[in-house]
Amino acid sequence: MSNDPLHGLPLKTILQALVERHGWERLGQLIAIRCFQHEPSLASSLKFLRKTPWAREKVEALYIKDLAHK
Repeated sequence: MSNDPLHGLPLKTILQALVERHGWERLGQLIAIRCFQHEPSLASSLKFLRKTPWAREKVEALYIKDLAHK
């Protein structure tokens, strides 16, 4: 069993949980990337995050932080 809280979790699931919890506007404030701030959508954000490692790391870090504060 992995100790990694992200193990087996698709990026889409992580992003959906963050949008549900924070909304796009707040997400764009917490992680200042254009795909969250200008006409955000799940599809465009996933496309960007899959090819931008630093942005994906920020999203994953926020998700882990949220898990700790549940």
